[in-house]
Amino acid sequence: MDYPNYNLENKLIKQGYKNIVGIDEVGRGALAGPLVAVAAEILNLKFPISKQIRDSKLLSENQREKIFENLSEKVIWSVGIVSHKEIDKIGITKANILVIKRAIRKLEIDPDYLLLDKVYGFKHNLPFESIVKGDSKVLSIAAASILAKVYRDRMMRKYHKKYPNYNFNKHKGYGTALHKLCLKKHGVCKIHRTSYRPVKNF
Repeated sequence: MDYPNYNLENKLIKQGYKNIVGIDEVGRGALAGPLVAVAAEILNLKFPISKQIRDSKLLSENQREKIFENLSEKVIWSVGIVSHKEIDKIGITKANILVIKRAIRKLEIDPDYLLLDKVYGFKHNLPFESIVKGDSKVLSIAAASILAKVYRDRMMRKYHKKYPNYNFNKHKGYGTALHKLCLKKHGVCKIHRTSYRPVKNF
């Protein structure tokens, strides 16, 4: 298995870039809850924690939580959020671009190069690369993917307390069999994306 590495960041550093930021978003395919993006600058990240970083989808929830606690204290990062209402209003493609730009704007540093997991239609005045499966290839993007995934999962667990009939703590809003069963029993709740066809069917 190939693991994300720091090769691209090192190449950019040699070219003179100083604030290289990795960005990833989560929640695109969910039926409920927000989109969340994280922009993370990890240039000062030291080993061995960097050896633990993977695409967040390849880690267990417990692994992600442990890495999050360590990683969040060692890197500069920011969060962008687009609500379910905004997704319904502007559509998922525009929402995906918007959430990334919100994360970038909230950074406490001025980035000079952006590394993104593949995002179609993204444009920016800063130089950037949009990389297919970037979260499995580029360490900065993989770090952002973990921070974003844990941040959103925690949001969904809070929503579970408000809407316990939907088991958001288990499926995090994605279209699992359990979630669809909850929709059949209870219909939609206030955080469902009603523009999504699977949700409209209930």
